[in-house]
Amino acid sequence: MTMTTIVENDIAASALCATDLRVQTDAGEEILHGVSFTLAPGRILALVGESGSGKTTAGLACMGHFRKGLSKGTGTVRLGSGDHGNIMDLPDAQLRRLRGKVISYVPQDPSLSLNPSMRIGEQIAETLRVHQIGATDSERRLRVSEVLAEVGLANDPAYQRRYPHQLSGGQQQRVGIAMAFACRPSVIVLDEPTTGLDVTTQAVVLQTIGELAERHQVAGLYITHDLAVVAEIADEVAVMLEGDIVEHGATDQVLFAPRHGYTRRLLAAVPDLAGKRRVGQVEAITGEQPLVVAGPHGVPDTTGSTPLVDDAKPLPGNLPRPASVAVAARPLLQLSDLALSYGKHAVLDGIDFQLLEGESMMLLGESGSGKTTLSRCVAGLNDAYTGSIELFGERLATGTRMRSSEDRRRIQYIFQSPFSSLNPRRTIADSVGVPLQMSGINDKRKRRALVREALDQVKLGERYMERRPGDLSGGERQRAAIARALVNAPSLLVCDEITSALDVSVQASILDLLRTLQTDHNMSMLFVTHNIALARHISQRLAVLQKGKIVDMDTTEEVLNNPQHHYTQELLANVPAFK
Repeated sequence: MTMTTIVENDIAASALCATDLRVQTDAGEEILHGVSFTLAPGRILALVGESGSGKTTAGLACMGHFRKGLSKGTGTVRLGSGDHGNIMDLPDAQLRRLRGKVISYVPQDPSLSLNPSMRIGEQIAETLRVHQIGATDSERRLRVSEVLAEVGLANDPAYQRRYPHQLSGGQQQRVGIAMAFACRPSVIVLDEPTTGLDVTTQAVVLQTIGELAERHQVAGLYITHDLAVVAEIADEVAVMLEGDIVEHGATDQVLFAPRHGYTRRLLAAVPDLAGKRRVGQVEAITGEQPLVVAGPHGVPDTTGSTPLVDDAKPLPGNLPRPASVAVAARPLLQLSDLALSYGKHAVLDGIDFQLLEGESMMLLGESGSGKTTLSRCVAGLNDAYTGSIELFGERLATGTRMRSSEDRRRIQYIFQSPFSSLNPRRTIADSVGVPLQMSGINDKRKRRALVREALDQVKLGERYMERRPGDLSGGERQRAAIARALVNAPSLLVCDEITSALDVSVQASILDLLRTLQTDHNMSMLFVTHNIALARHISQRLAVLQKGKIVDMDTTEEVLNNPQHHYTQELLANVPAFK
């Protein structure tokens, strides 16, 4: 019997009601197995689950949209009183009139919602014009200014004239959220909207979403893998597994008294700032068995209360540096007086630090603090800097084109967005194998074996080799991008927000993998992230950037327990968490 959960609200008063929603592949394989939920005005339902669980598919189906390879199944999706009819049956022209005005969408990747050739103010104004919001250009400009301020951005004319590439990733995402709220829709679908945001900005955006939902009585469907964020924003939570909702209830009940074993496993994998949870060491997630807690279409769920974590054992994130580091203490990377400016704006201002062989350092800071620019300079992807970067005591050329093939092999970069590193026309095997070809490994059998091994390491496996990026979920694409960086056994791995697109269970396995590589292969890591909760689980040292300068730097424990700078103290205060 298929398990479906129907929110027992008054359907007539709902903003959206999805009933027995089914979606299938073009080949006829069912992806959603009769999902039902109701969205109430002014309330937010969080849809959580692993990558591939069907949560984004369900969210897009509410808008009558289906990704390539998927087709409409059965069931109904009705907005408000149902005057618009069943969303699943509407023609494209009618759906276009509804999208953005009655039901809007915020994608995970802001590049999917912003036109790179248009100024941001004009993009928001265009949305208003298309849906005939505002009688005059003056009224529309006023609304543009209003929504930019609501998401915590500058709203002056100069800021509105900026192009997307002139904004940080977090700022781009906030513009996307402003566009989605601009027409004051009755329903908004938010697909991982804060994954690219630092904790301070995230706190502002979450507060904004909550306030706007309540003030304008907008119903929200919040798709996320970040359970700490769920505790901050959601009124209700629905947990998805393999196309079914396996648990649904009030936020406090689901997070603090979960009934389903799958929910408990997800909660056990959430990293915490105190490092009490042994993330990455939960057997069901990172052991021989993958994290597949069977749902109603597989083996019956085990709902026993066996503890999933053992707080008495040493925390892996607090392990000392590998023995080789402690003994040899050989500098792998040395940055001296690194600076970079765009015109009069200093992005990096005199950065100095040393990274030891086998050591992991986390770079923290708000969007626009310079942490990604710094990491790209290290990798040679930004050659406009001054100062010096040394690898094993030898000064590196500023850009990758001027560096030797061995230097390029030793430093591998993983992008925040997997779209930046995966060619949509190539198979995953081809993309992952590119670094091997560039290193001169011409034996196809050897390359394929190494590619297979790298995909196994990131929990994808051989069955993904012939797929293309468009066939993968966001989390699966990121894992493929990580495999591409690992395949050549680098000395330094530069990780730019690499877990922001991953659900908590996959994130745990990736962290476990990176720690293992660090220890077994003496690999160093520069870990750029806004997720401070990962600090004790992945880094030995921590550096905090503000406006291009390092304002706090010490061991991870020292910075977290005794932050010296008020900026660090503010970041720590804004970390979302649940106990």
